[in-house]
Amino acid sequence: MSFLEGLLWLTLNVYHEARSEPQIGQLAVAHVTLNRASQNKKTVEQTVTAPRQFSWTFLQKSYMPKETDAFVDCLQTAMKAMTTPDFTDGATFYHREDVHPKWAGQKNYVAQYGEHIFYRN
Repeated sequence: MSFLEGLLWLTLNVYHEARSEPQIGQLAVAHVTLNRASQNKKTVEQTVTAPRQFSWTFLQKSYMPKETDAFVDCLQTAMKAMTTPDFTDGATFYHREDVHPKWAGQKNYVAQYGEHIFYRN
């Protein structure tokens, strides 16, 4: 997979998962995506589109962004994530603060950025 394909899939993931978040929250989501890809030796596309990994991939009928300005912001965030060190201490999981998944109790809390809580194994 090319750098541009990875950037596109990372941007789409940040857009659909965290476009309303401050940049620190968007960056954290991007780093989780990159950390998962690295840990599982998969491409960003394979990581994002893996079954039931990111809710937008199975809850939405279209991957096409509807908010151009937000997409451009997420593109800039994704590029920053791909070119800067991970600050999430290796986080590979997150959820919104208003959701309480069963798996969260089995993970190590890392931090909260925006409305998302981040974890690692």
